[in-house]
Amino acid sequence: MFSMAYRTLLHLSHSHAAKLTLPISSFFSTHCCRRLSPTFPPQAPPFPKKVPFTVSVHGRTWQDPYHWMSNTDDPHLLEHLNRENSYADSFMADTLKLRSQLSSEMKTRLPPSICTPPERWGPWLYYQYIPEGKEYPVLCRKLETERSGWLNSFLLRHGMAGSKRDEVLLDWNELAEKYGYVHVGTCRVSPDHNYLAYTVDISGGERFVLQVKDLRSGLLDPKVEVDGVVSLVWARDATSLFYTQSDENQRPYRVLCRKLGYDLVNDLLVFIENDSSYCVDITSTKDGKFITVNSNSRTSSEVYVLDSANPMDGLQRLCKRTSGVQYFVEHHSGLFYILTNAPLPDGQWSGEEYYLVRCRVEDIESPKLQNIILPDKDTNLCDMDILNGHLVLFLNKKGLPLLCSLNLPFPIEFKNQVYIQDLKPWYFPMPSNTCSAVPGSNHDFLNAVYRVVLSSPVMPDVIVDYDMSTQTHSIVHQEEVNCDSVCQSRIAPFDLISNKTQEACSDKKTCASDSDTRTWKDFSEVYCCQREEVVSHDGVKVPLTIVYSRKFWKKGRSPGLLVGYGAYGEDLDKSWCSDRLSLLDRGWVVAFADVRGGGGGGPSWHKWGSGLNKHNSISDFVSCGNYLVNEGYVHRDQLGAIGSSAGCFLVGAAMNMCPQLFRAAILKVPFLDVCNTLLDPSLPLTILDYEEFGNPQTQSNFDSIFSLSPYDNIPRSCCFPSVMVTAAVNDSRVGVWEGAKWVAKVRDSTCSQCSRAVIMKTSMIGGHFGEGGHYAQCDETAYEYAFFMKAFGMLNE
Repeated sequence: MFSMAYRTLLHLSHSHAAKLTLPISSFFSTHCCRRLSPTFPPQAPPFPKKVPFTVSVHGRTWQDPYHWMSNTDDPHLLEHLNRENSYADSFMADTLKLRSQLSSEMKTRLPPSICTPPERWGPWLYYQYIPEGKEYPVLCRKLETERSGWLNSFLLRHGMAGSKRDEVLLDWNELAEKYGYVHVGTCRVSPDHNYLAYTVDISGGERFVLQVKDLRSGLLDPKVEVDGVVSLVWARDATSLFYTQSDENQRPYRVLCRKLGYDLVNDLLVFIENDSSYCVDITSTKDGKFITVNSNSRTSSEVYVLDSANPMDGLQRLCKRTSGVQYFVEHHSGLFYILTNAPLPDGQWSGEEYYLVRCRVEDIESPKLQNIILPDKDTNLCDMDILNGHLVLFLNKKGLPLLCSLNLPFPIEFKNQVYIQDLKPWYFPMPSNTCSAVPGSNHDFLNAVYRVVLSSPVMPDVIVDYDMSTQTHSIVHQEEVNCDSVCQSRIAPFDLISNKTQEACSDKKTCASDSDTRTWKDFSEVYCCQREEVVSHDGVKVPLTIVYSRKFWKKGRSPGLLVGYGAYGEDLDKSWCSDRLSLLDRGWVVAFADVRGGGGGGPSWHKWGSGLNKHNSISDFVSCGNYLVNEGYVHRDQLGAIGSSAGCFLVGAAMNMCPQLFRAAILKVPFLDVCNTLLDPSLPLTILDYEEFGNPQTQSNFDSIFSLSPYDNIPRSCCFPSVMVTAAVNDSRVGVWEGAKWVAKVRDSTCSQCSRAVIMKTSMIGGHFGEGGHYAQCDETAYEYAFFMKAFGMLNE
């Protein structure tokens, strides 16, 4: 849970009813081929009304009798969702004891207090913690000069006991108590540390309201309350606050400036983006000297800059938009550093991946991109960050994260391209099994220490400070796990063991460790985490990370879950989660499929799983599922799947393709009615998603989308997996009707017995990202695990 907390603190009447008193075997019709079946509740699943509706596109016509559900004002929809919730409660009634046991295990593993190690910014130490017994974090700070002994031994080992001068800046719990729901979007402290600007959503619809708090008086500014705000940045004067605002489709489309202390009728309009396929984001370079206005589609971008000291001088365009080209900008000592995938002349760079260029500030009117830095062989350049005198590069080498720093300014002035290795990088020592490396906030530009959170499925989050000036590292904190809690499961208490450092490069000197004897620990002696490459339908090798207990896994007999996402070039989250031990300790396998369309393999990996290539994602996922079964990792009839949001396109399409491969699935806030949603440009995100999934107004794109759409391709009269769908009424990203329509159509189309094990659980508050806090998330996860165990016929084990 620390891993989730830390990352969050930083950036889901039938004719058979008369037979329900008969033995389970009587439930199956003669054609039902499922060998095991969960017990059914005494009530039939709900069947919503059907209203004739014809859809015609590109000469193709079909009926959609559940189209009416997309009208969320229809009172019949709310009534139907309540009936679905009632049926889900009845279906899961016999799991109550199991859910209680699972939730208790998960909560007992959590440390008594959770606190982020303080980060220095100017004279202040900022930190966040979750008070004992509370659900949400509290943002605090302390003057650095008033602490000693490394902040009083990490605030007296998280007890938070200290002087009364510890300042509480924002308490999420107070907001939750006031509104019943809270989602804090963005927090930004002003450069003079006197103001906190933050955005808050109290409905779940992701319509955030801007608030500004005077940290000296503790009072909110009543003049600053703006609706629809997404991103924020302060100018150097600490009174000019720039922000982006969304339109009615929740697209951030313009930048405005609010001057604190001035009685202005309207905020100053700085920039507006009229192209509906682009979103506007605003940020600041790490040194605070420039504000960047970034207009981005899914695959292209354009960057403007403002002088942060003189923001009223106006915007200057640094990078002009070009189809398929993206730019990410930082600044250091009069030079802009730009990460881009722009084509290079003379064949200097033949790939689609990112490389780094520099541009002098004075050349901004006609930028001359020079000094090209290319990644080394088998390495992708993913991101960058800058502190005073140091450039940090986030790399990916053969699917695994790698970080290094380069000293600034570069010791040589090169006219042609060079490789990272030519600039004598220091590769950060990292554990050998690291699956994710997430930067800390690293606000202090003058600090030579760079903070990173490292994690893997068998390594609790470890926070590491890398001193780039001395090329040493220190372990700041590693997530605590209450190992005694496993006594509630099946194994004896155990200790974390030391983890080896991976070889980052061939030059041992640049990878040298330091004299710090503390090191990261993991559970690799108890749990195995291995990475395999699965050959997909076209011969491409797909990374598959497989995790299981060395003691309780049984070859060919263990149940398992396959997790996938495969969209937007996003990396699949494979970080530590202590809740997962409740499965592993029961002999389950958990596997993560890095299919095409997701991250991990650079932009080309994303490209070959999006648009007209989306079928590759689904085939990759099916191939990974077959691999788990054929290689004996998972029992042939006990493989489950989990998808979330756009990842449900992946899982839903895979179930349509191979329904017998999966025993059960959970689809969280699912994107399933893909074709109908993309045909409606008035919906939030639809136009933006054309670059990811295709524009159905084009015949070829439509044919591809329609052939894969989970809702439109549910196989008829076949035995289908047990499925739990989660949704939220206030979800503005994926309409609640997508899951409701899909569930209704599954019950219409598939085996009438199997479809009784398809349930839908809808939250009447909250939105796309759920409503659970620190402890509530354990209850939600326990519910999901109990569903799988019931679907697999394991309730009595």
